[in-house]
Amino acid sequence: MAYLTGGSQAVEASLDRPPIDAVGKRVVIIGGGDTGADCLGTAHRQGARSVHQLETLPEPPLTRSEADPWPTWPRILRTYPAHEEGGERLFSVSTAAFAGDALGQVRALQADQVRMTTDAAGHSTFQPLVGSMFELPCDLVLLGLALSGPERSGIVADLGVRLSQRGTVATDAKLETDVAGVFACGDMVKGQSLVVWAIAEGRAAAAAVDRHLMGESDLPAPVVPGQLPIR
Repeated sequence: MAYLTGGSQAVEASLDRPPIDAVGKRVVIIGGGDTGADCLGTAHRQGARSVHQLETLPEPPLTRSEADPWPTWPRILRTYPAHEEGGERLFSVSTAAFAGDALGQVRALQADQVRMTTDAAGHSTFQPLVGSMFELPCDLVLLGLALSGPERSGIVADLGVRLSQRGTVATDAKLETDVAGVFACGDMVKGQSLVVWAIAEGRAAAAAVDRHLMGESDLPAPVVPGQLPIR
């Protein structure tokens, strides 16, 4: 985010130059989603020497499969305008290590080709393929990683809240966890999603907390996706 924010501020002239500049550099972006595409486009416009975007998941098909019918969200290959500017996308790749020079500057990224397997519960794991490790020379690595779930150490473990099968914090229709007086919302509950959902759920959680403390609430409480509306 520091890279994208600084790049935008340089474009609008609130900064003389971006704090992180890709000009003349070999750029590797870890993450194949929207944020990675934004990094890719920004790197091209800054004059990067080369750009690679890495994605752990396999390359999706161009069209829906029979296992992915309408109206579910289509699991297809998405090409953003930034991708049309150049660069190379690599799928089924997991970063293993970084290599640096004597000054501590990154000079290469080491990665494995991986195979994705999914168990009966729908949990996916990625196994490195033997002998598949390769190295990408790079001068700048940008992290555009997708959320795989909340951190389970720290407050989640300390409070002892129950987790869902997906590894997110489980709540009831009022966004309360199984620990009385502890509420959760947004990506912590829903998983990776859009910021507008996090905003809506944050407001709903605020209303639920207000009601828990005061017995009633006049705060707006939007419908929580996948759960009952809070009234």
